[in-house]
Amino acid sequence: MIIEELRMTNFKLRPSRDLSLSFFLILFSWFSFAQVISTIDSTSIKIGEQITYHIQVETDSTKLVVFPEGQTFSPLEMIESYDVDTLKNRDKFNLIKKYGLTQFDSGKYIIPQQKIIVGDKTFFTDSIQVEVRNVEIDTTKGLYDIKPIIAVQKAHSNWWIYVLLAFLIIGAISFLLYWFIWRKKPLTEAEQIALLPPYDRAKLALKKLDESHYLEHQNMKDYYSELTFIIRKYLDEKVYDRALESTTDELIKRLTLLKEGNQVDLSKDDIKNLENILKRADLVKFAKSAPDIELAKIDRDTIDIEIDHVKEALPEPTEEEKLLDAKYREEQERKKKRKKVWITVAISVFLLLVTITGFSIKYGFDYVKDTIIGHDSKELLEGDWVTSAYGFPPITISTPKVLRRTTPELPEEMAQQIEMTQFGYGSLIDRFQIRVATTKIKNLGENKIDIEKAIDSELNLFENAGAQNIITKREKFVTPNGAEGLKVYGTMDAPVLGTDKLEKGKYVVLGFTAENVVQEVMIFHRENDTYAEKILERILNSIELKKAEN
Repeated sequence: MIIEELRMTNFKLRPSRDLSLSFFLILFSWFSFAQVISTIDSTSIKIGEQITYHIQVETDSTKLVVFPEGQTFSPLEMIESYDVDTLKNRDKFNLIKKYGLTQFDSGKYIIPQQKIIVGDKTFFTDSIQVEVRNVEIDTTKGLYDIKPIIAVQKAHSNWWIYVLLAFLIIGAISFLLYWFIWRKKPLTEAEQIALLPPYDRAKLALKKLDESHYLEHQNMKDYYSELTFIIRKYLDEKVYDRALESTTDELIKRLTLLKEGNQVDLSKDDIKNLENILKRADLVKFAKSAPDIELAKIDRDTIDIEIDHVKEALPEPTEEEKLLDAKYREEQERKKKRKKVWITVAISVFLLLVTITGFSIKYGFDYVKDTIIGHDSKELLEGDWVTSAYGFPPITISTPKVLRRTTPELPEEMAQQIEMTQFGYGSLIDRFQIRVATTKIKNLGENKIDIEKAIDSELNLFENAGAQNIITKREKFVTPNGAEGLKVYGTMDAPVLGTDKLEKGKYVVLGFTAENVVQEVMIFHRENDTYAEKILERILNSIELKKAEN
């Protein structure tokens, strides 16, 4: 703007003044473009202590400023890169970028010049010397043993609520089963009477007949029906097991045969008395005969006497009969117990099926099945996840399990050219695998890393592990914090542990580059594993690292 304004003036400048003004304009334009300053908060630190490296750029709002990223501070290690702070000063902006640096070996180190791009101009900071001191140990106070590993308590979860709820439901069902099925309920009057011996039941039935109002209301039909049922029931249980369903003639004929066969010691008068009362009852019930009330009372007393005579006429039960009777009662008890068991099992199975059906409708049958039987991927998905940073520069990632450091075996020539660290969980034949690797290439010079070739070498590892029919797709991948990389994914036939069979699987390989570093994340799982798909999605959404420079 100043140059254009000078061109528009009609002033004539002297040669010396023109030269001075030109020099001033050049100097002014340089300072008006940008001013870069670098500082550190300390030039002397202890091993592992952090220092903060500041880069301050003063420029206008129209210029794009690119700060260094990645491990450009070597031999010091960058452990954190802070967000840029912006301060406005009139028509200028002060951009302040901070880095956390450290070193774990003592000595004197030089922080190299850092490249900052402002618009289309490149600036370099001054190199700075830092001293890293050893930690002094006072041996006069003695040394202590290394403390043992302390288990870290996991975060509290609400699992106990579900356990308590399950116990409450099971307890409620058990109580209901006990109360309605297994509990010994108080016997009703009818049940108490049923437990009495036949003779006592017959006598008690006669007393209840006396308490009835049949005779008062001259209800002879019901009176004689009850009276004959009492004697028939007693005879059915003690003498002839078809006495209830037999006619009067059939019953009297059977009693006569039993007497003649010396099986029942009844007199002819006893049989005759029973015959008269039974036939009179038949006339009352079917011919509407109406005997005198006093005769009905006499018949009642006669039945009472005949019950005693029948009891006396019956032989005493032998020990074998008593044993058979005891076995019969035991068998009846076992039948009742088996019935209760079957009812309990049927109700339990019904409630279980109803519960499974309800959860299947809400969550799906496969989920319920995997919850009951168990599923490796489901347990990983619903377990306690771990978020940690792996490698250097670090890759922050959330995984179902902690990734353990593995030491790759590299040929001697390759080991001299690259420095590789990797962390992993599982393997290809375990049907689920996660691997995070960081490779630092030495003496790269001006060459650039081909990320596609780096990922192709990862696919070669699949082939070496026995995988076949590897299908690949490629696309751009951006982490949640904006770092760009390459995503290679597809399917393969992976070997099954302990067999010669192959099983369909899916894989994803992510590759990122920063300066002379290659960062890779690899995930493999079985095909059609819905839980593994959710694990994969959760892992991919958790990855954070520094944006790779182009």
